[in-house]
Amino acid sequence: MARQPKITFIGAGSTVFMKNIIGDVLQRPALSGAKIALMDINPQRLEESEIVVRKLISTLGAKATIELHSNQRKALEGADFVVVAFQIGGYEPCTVTDFEVPKKYGLRQTIADTLGVGGIMRGLRTVPHLWKICEDMMQVCPEAILLQYVNPMAINTWAIAEKYPKIKQVGLCHSVQGTAMELAHDLDIPYEEIRYRSAGINHMAFFLKFEHRQPDGSYRNLYPDLVRGYREGRAPKPTWNPRCPNKVRYEMLTRLGYFVTESSEHFAEYTPYFIKEGREDLIEKFGIPLDEYPKRCIEQVERWKGEAAAYRTADKIEVAQSKEYASSIMNSVWTGEPSVIYGNLRNNGCITSLPDNCAAEVPCLVDENGIQPTFIGDLPPQLTALIRTNINVQELTVAALMTENREHLYHAAMMDPHTAAELDLDQIWSLTDDLLAAHGQWIPEWARVSKKVQAA
Repeated sequence: MARQPKITFIGAGSTVFMKNIIGDVLQRPALSGAKIALMDINPQRLEESEIVVRKLISTLGAKATIELHSNQRKALEGADFVVVAFQIGGYEPCTVTDFEVPKKYGLRQTIADTLGVGGIMRGLRTVPHLWKICEDMMQVCPEAILLQYVNPMAINTWAIAEKYPKIKQVGLCHSVQGTAMELAHDLDIPYEEIRYRSAGINHMAFFLKFEHRQPDGSYRNLYPDLVRGYREGRAPKPTWNPRCPNKVRYEMLTRLGYFVTESSEHFAEYTPYFIKEGREDLIEKFGIPLDEYPKRCIEQVERWKGEAAAYRTADKIEVAQSKEYASSIMNSVWTGEPSVIYGNLRNNGCITSLPDNCAAEVPCLVDENGIQPTFIGDLPPQLTALIRTNINVQELTVAALMTENREHLYHAAMMDPHTAAELDLDQIWSLTDDLLAAHGQWIPEWARVSKKVQAA
C-alpha cells in the first residue's frame, strides 16, 4: 500500500479553522488516508478538536488516523506537512494590551494584528515560537513544508526565512481569493467568470488585473465598473459584518487605480489617511470600525461555546469546501497535479521594485517540485511606494528579533504610518516602553522593560 502523508497541526485548538483545513484534506482522495497529528498546549481544546476530526472522518468515510500530542517535537516527527495556527497570548491578556495601552495615548486601532504597534508586539510574541517549530522541524522532519497561517504574516515569514532559510515554508491567507469573491458579488458577476492577478505583500497586495471572461473568450477590464459602482453608490454592497462597510478600499481604488486585497478595516490602519484625532467625520464617512478585533474575539468565544457543545452531541459534521489553500498545496505536492495559489515567501526578485529579502505575496505554481513563486517584475510606482511604508516596519521588527536589539522596536513604531501620523517621538518611545512592560513574560527576555526602569 502506498505511503500516506503525515499532516501535523500545531495549534490544533483553533478548532473551527482546523475543521475547515482537515475537512478540505479529507475530501481529497489522495489525502483521505492521511495520518493527522494534532498538537496543542490546551488539553480541553485538543480534546474538542479530536472529537471534531473523528466525526469528520466518520462523516466522510475517510481512512485517516489521528494522533494527539502535547509535545511539539513528537507531533512533528516524520511530518510531510506542518500547519501552524495559533495566537500567542490570546485575546486576554495580549490583544487587550495591544489595544488598551495605545488608547491612553489617543492611538486608536481597528485590528492591530499585522502592522502598527499592535502588529509589532504580536510579531515579538509570535516569531520566537515559530522559530522553535522550525528548530524542531530541522531535527525531525527537515523536508516537510510549513504552511503558516499566523499573523503578522509578513513579519513571521520574513523572520523564518532569515533564521531558518532551509525550511520550506509558505505563509497563507485567504484575503486574495476572498476579496475577488467580494468584488464579483459587488458586480453581480459569477466568481468563476473572473480572472485576476495579484501581487504585493500580505494584506497589502493589489489586483494588477481584474477581468471578466466574455462569451467569445476575450477578457474585459472590470476596474471602470468598480469605480463607477462606487461613485454611483451601488458598491460596496453590505458585507457579512455590518460594522465594516468596506468603503476605505473603494476610496483608495479611486486614488491609486488598483484594489487592495485585504479588508477596509485592516487597510485603514496601514495608512495615515483615515484614523485621525479630531476627525470623527472620517470615521463616520468611511465607516471605520475602531476596536473591531476585540469585538470579534468576544463574539468568537461566545459562538464557540455553542458550537463545541453541538459538536459533542452531533452524529455527523457536515463540511463544505473552504477557500483555504492548504489542501490544494498538499494535494499538488503529493500527487503532482498542478495548482496555483497565492503564497507569502521570501521575495527573491519576484517583485523587482521591492527588496529581495522582504516577504512578498505572489501567485505560485504548486506541483511535486513544491511551491514555486512566479515572476512579477516592477509594481506600479504608487503601489511600490505605499507598500514600502509597511515593509519599513516589518524590516525593523525582524531586525530587532534577529539581533535582539530592543532599539529597533522603537524604530519600527517610529516608522509606522498610522502611529507617526498621530504621535510625536516622545509619545512613541513612551508608548513602546509601556507596551513592552505590559507584555512581561509574553515577549523574549531581551525585549522586556522592567516596570521599575519605566517608572524611573
